[in-house]
Amino acid sequence: MHPRKRMIFTFTCADQVEHCPLLIDPTGVYVRPEGAGFLCGTAPPPEADPDCTDFEVDHTLFEDLIWPTLAARVPAFERIRPGRAWAGHYDLNLFDQNAILGPAPQVPNLYLCNGFSGHGLQQAPAVGRGMAEHIVHGRYLSLDLSPLGAARLSAGQPMREAKVV
Repeated sequence: MHPRKRMIFTFTCADQVEHCPLLIDPTGVYVRPEGAGFLCGTAPPPEADPDCTDFEVDHTLFEDLIWPTLAARVPAFERIRPGRAWAGHYDLNLFDQNAILGPAPQVPNLYLCNGFSGHGLQQAPAVGRGMAEHIVHGRYLSLDLSPLGAARLSAGQPMREAKVV
């Protein structure tokens, strides 16, 4: 795991945008409603994503990439007022950006449930149920989570998603 910096930006829009869903542009720029405004961000490309230790917000990311991308996608976003922004550390599984779940190889009665790379809250209900099933029944019953097992690391077979934001 390596710490990466992720920044979140907020803004309000001069024009009303009703029923806006979570929108993820093919570039990885995302936006979603948040109260009376919007929350947005993006993951930088790997070559511009070094380990970090600071919490400084780079506002040029919003001005040069995020805002133009959103304005091209949603014309109402051309007229916005930027709001607060913050940065935090994102613990990233560099192998494939996915969780490592299930029995630990070569260590009886040790179960792994780590490496979520920011997906933990989204995946917690399914992972909790799956891990409980595996511990009690020795296998997954509701949803086969075995592709997320630790064996993929030693086999060098990452499980890739098309877009991770």
